Amino acid sequence: MRSSYIVTTMGKAIKMQMEGYEVVEKIAEKGGNSARIYVPKKWTGKKVRAILIEE
Repeated sequence: MRSSYIVTTMGKAIKMQMEGYEVVEKIAEKGGNSARIYVPKKWTGKKVRAILIEE
């Protein structure tokens, strides 16, 4: 399975509106050469969004 991602950097904070079923807000932690957040196991295989909410 090949994975890809898109990162869009904005010069300032933008307002977003989304619909969803659950939300998890966490601090990203160091994980090897990247940062990661853990989400509930029941989210495995589901499409999720992670949004940076502070500069």
